[in-house]
Amino acid sequence: MNQQGYIPSSSGNAVRAIPYSMGSGRAHTILVAIADSSVRAKLMERMRGTSVLVEAATGAEALERLQRHGARIALLDRHFPDLNSEELVGVVERQFPGIEVVLVDGTSGHILVPDELRNDRAFAGMSDLFARSAPAAVAGELRARTTAEPLEELDGDSLPGMVGSSECMKAVARLVRSVAVHGTAVLVTGETGVGKELVAEAVHRLSPRAEKPFVTVNCAAIPEALVEAELFGHTRGAFTGAVQSRLGKIHAAQMGTVFFDEIGELPLASQAKLLRFLESGEVQRLGTSDVFRLDARVVAATNVDLERKVKLGLFREDLYYRLSVFPIELPPLRERVEDIPLVASHFLRRLSGGDQVKLTTPAESRLMQHSWPGNVRELRNVVERAFVLSGGREEIGAEHIHLRKPCGSVRVSESS
Repeated sequence: MNQQGYIPSSSGNAVRAIPYSMGSGRAHTILVAIADSSVRAKLMERMRGTSVLVEAATGAEALERLQRHGARIALLDRHFPDLNSEELVGVVERQFPGIEVVLVDGTSGHILVPDELRNDRAFAGMSDLFARSAPAAVAGELRARTTAEPLEELDGDSLPGMVGSSECMKAVARLVRSVAVHGTAVLVTGETGVGKELVAEAVHRLSPRAEKPFVTVNCAAIPEALVEAELFGHTRGAFTGAVQSRLGKIHAAQMGTVFFDEIGELPLASQAKLLRFLESGEVQRLGTSDVFRLDARVVAATNVDLERKVKLGLFREDLYYRLSVFPIELPPLRERVEDIPLVASHFLRRLSGGDQVKLTTPAESRLMQHSWPGNVRELRNVVERAFVLSGGREEIGAEHIHLRKPCGSVRVSESS
């Protein structure tokens, strides 16, 4: 820190993220993160003497300064050269909930000060730099606050978001509650449609990270050429079509949980980088040497036999063992028949808005006799169709239950 009370910016490549907590000194600090050095200097000169000032020239530097020094207010440029401003504001709002975000036009120096901060001593004598548009509304559009739903009172055999009283589901609940309080990697296995993502969400909601982001990555839905950019982030121009720099999904989950759905579909090249993150917590964006050290819990899920994929050379053995530190197998619906009426009634309550729509005994019997190859997802679809067919009646009868026949293979004969 120099004699003017500034903490000079640096140009180091390594950006180390550390757990954040607001200390007494940080409550008097303002981050001035503006790409244009002349605009940044002008703002800092006019704010001199009001607070301790920390400066940054890029989005990555802004995150590093907040993680290292903290702040009471963060002035963020709307047009950083390295990071998308909307994404950056969302990350700051989630990771540093005690910090007020103020947006700045990095070209004109206009400050989009929320109404509640206009009389703050830090902005004394700077009214000519305030934007004339509705600043609070503009800032509100860019903010991406994440609030966790309040947990209902649950007994030790229940999980938030899941329904079931069978012994096998009680066993799953006990496993989830045991591992949730730790940072251990979790691998959820089970057939398609059994509710693996709900288990991942329960792990998050029952953990100390519940108030932080829960970010889902569907590994099967991302084109192979874009997987690394989606997971680890990229800079502008890192590849064709990269018109703006972005943070990756893992960075967005900082201090929270990142859920890798269908992890077995992750390409081998990306598996090595994911293993590096699991081992060291380091993430490197495409197109730059910047290294972020992050803290995000990993939960993965798959409906394929990963051990078989390892033997076939399609999945890294070291990554498999790192992910499966704490495996949880979710049973198919056919193995917990007693849960079917409970799950169906749960879906009915959601469809009816809480109204008392019930299944008749014949309807329950029809549901319980089905093998449910599509598991809970299939049951949800069947119940929704029955609800529509019932026409708003208070009871769902067997005549409203339409079960699909199993899809079998069809042999196509070759014509000569």
